[in-house]
Amino acid sequence: MTSRRVLVTGGNRGIGEAIARRLVADGHRVVVTSRSGDPVEGLDVVACEITDTASVDAAFTAAKEKLEGDVEVLVANAGITKDTLLMRMTDEEFSSVVDTNLHGTFRCVRRAATPMVKARFGRVILLSSVVGLYGSPGQTNYAASKSGLIGIARSMTRELGARGITANVVAPGFIETDMTAELPDKTKAEYQAAIPARRYGQADEVAAAISFLASDEASYISGAVIPVDGGLGMGH
Repeated sequence: MTSRRVLVTGGNRGIGEAIARRLVADGHRVVVTSRSGDPVEGLDVVACEITDTASVDAAFTAAKEKLEGDVEVLVANAGITKDTLLMRMTDEEFSSVVDTNLHGTFRCVRRAATPMVKARFGRVILLSSVVGLYGSPGQTNYAASKSGLIGIARSMTRELGARGITANVVAPGFIETDMTAELPDKTKAEYQAAIPARRYGQADEVAAAISFLASDEASYISGAVIPVDGGLGMGH
């Protein structure tokens, strides 16, 4: 495993934190972003508001100092949800989710791309969701933002693939997190019944897929969508 300089957005908790810790264990040098920039035990943190271009630029600059070089692997994980049914969804509820999850990821990818092109090496890994492919009632905004990431990765692959840069998407399904723990038991049972594996995934299982895509062994994989969903979204 070649040690790389890695930035994980939204890596201060949940799936993002699991990804960051797995990549540290793999021997990479890792910096994570959070909105607040508050410390996280065992991880280097920089503040970043991905809806603001200047904040993204400052975060990459700060990460470069901590990593002692430009980011080689970007894991774009940061995102939000504002769930409600389509006919009740406000313009703000739609646009804020798209601006964070899709436009925010674009801001980070754009900032990372220039030094990757100069180095003729880069790994870009975007965290989508089974919802982006499968759809989900009450999540029109979230589904739109997450499906859009596939377009970013595939366009980036065609633009920059000849420069040693790969861009891939990981699409988790229902993963055990603080958010899913708060669901009513009946709802959790209904979700589990729809999953062929009959269980929720673990954050470490998502991190394992990221670990592979960041590795030397994944150098000929680009523009792919890798599901980590227990079979829920197969065929989509």
